[in-house]
Amino acid sequence: QLQLVESGGASVQPGGSLRLSCAASGFAFRNYVMAWVRQTPGKELEWVSTINRVGDNAYYADSVNERFTISRDNNKNTLYLQMNSLKPGDAAVYICTKYVFASSELPVFRATDFPKRGQGTQVTVSS
Repeated sequence: QLQLVESGGASVQPGGSLRLSCAASGFAFRNYVMAWVRQTPGKELEWVSTINRVGDNAYYADSVNERFTISRDNNKNTLYLQMNSLKPGDAAVYICTKYVFASSELPVFRATDFPKRGQGTQVTVSS
């Protein structure tokens, strides 16, 4: 059974850092593009970042570019998101998600192509 379990969320002050993790199981993690998205109440799901299968190529939403870094450890079946210089606008539930196809390409994010998601981990940014 496919599982994606996020952890690492916390309450931090603006300018702080966090590292989120997503433990994957029940599928061949190394064969799938993975992504992080975030959700805030009353807003649509917002894409954050996507990483390819090997972990050597990724892209980011403009709102987080140069502050966040996505990575993965295929030996540990774990996806990461290093978040630096956090802003109040980054507060959200962060969710990891798996691409529907076992593709070597790095696709443009579409929510319908990433239907499998974890429950998320809460990030709060406030002083």
